[in-house]
Amino acid sequence: MVVWAVTHHETLQQVLADPRIGKNPQLWSTMREGRLPADWPLLAFVTVPGMVTSDGEDHRRLRGLVSQAFTPRRIAGLQPRIAELTAELLASLAEEGEFDLRERFAYPLPMRVIGELLGLDLDQQHELHVLSDTLVSSSATPEAAAATREGLYALLGSVVAAKRADPQDDLTTALIAAREADDRLSEHELVGTMLQLLVAGHETTLNLITSAVRALLTHPEQLQLVLDGKADWSAVVEETLRYDSPVGQFPLRYAMEDIEVGGVLIRAGEGIVASFASAGRDERQYPAAGSFDLTRADTRHLSLGHGPHFCLGAGLARLEAETALRELFARFPGLSLAPGRPVEPIASFLSNGVRALYVRT
Repeated sequence: MVVWAVTHHETLQQVLADPRIGKNPQLWSTMREGRLPADWPLLAFVTVPGMVTSDGEDHRRLRGLVSQAFTPRRIAGLQPRIAELTAELLASLAEEGEFDLRERFAYPLPMRVIGELLGLDLDQQHELHVLSDTLVSSSATPEAAAATREGLYALLGSVVAAKRADPQDDLTTALIAAREADDRLSEHELVGTMLQLLVAGHETTLNLITSAVRALLTHPEQLQLVLDGKADWSAVVEETLRYDSPVGQFPLRYAMEDIEVGGVLIRAGEGIVASFASAGRDERQYPAAGSFDLTRADTRHLSLGHGPHFCLGAGLARLEAETALRELFARFPGLSLAPGRPVEPIASFLSNGVRALYVRT
């Protein structure tokens, strides 16, 4: 198995927009020729059908159909509900002196938002969170990965069936109805698209909120800039995306022909990993890249993608994170990290975050 990691910002930006590099797993010679180990833990992730694993006309078709139901107007209309959910979660934490911010705030907010957007009830949201954590885990056994994929498809399939029988004002119903001329999403594409929206819609924002709070609490002078009105919460979100990308590495892309990337020859059929976390710390792109700096002049980053696969939910992630951070520090201005609590990375090749972040109010 040959897979190349692209770690520099400029090179990665070129790769993300290069039409000679595809995302269909059938382009990968290792998979096509049956040389992929059966116990490879990321197999379920890289073969999910939908926009993320399609190219060219197929990708444009799927993205066009999905974007009809995932419009900026629909996202903007979620702002009052996001604010309401944020207030509810913070109120539930008001009497607790110490709590795990990741589990009690950063996880339930985006999960409730994407869950309600897709029309899922609370039990379904919790089950899907547990299953999606396993899907992006690098330590899951082959049996667990296979069971996770089956569980995800079964659950989402049942949601689709329910919405077909009883259409509602939600994204799942809109995806079912989305069409262009006589074309619409197939059942397999529909479930795969819902899965991709679910994982991207809560795992990414969960890590973004948690990492932003951690960065602010370990850089109090930067937090003070925001509290004093000298920096915006949007700057916190963008600098966090650069400094601590919610997606560490994203597998996989595949060379469709022999190409040169950053002076390296990549053969047709070889795999490519987009190393977003590394690109965000590229000293050639960002002066003092290892510093969390809200006054940074160049805030451009690749953490939400670039090119044809730019994240469709980028606006939603930014809206949720800005609302969450602003209201969190307004409610708990003296928030601090709880002493003596370890901060350990989660066991994932894809997801860049921590297992827990204990804070004191």
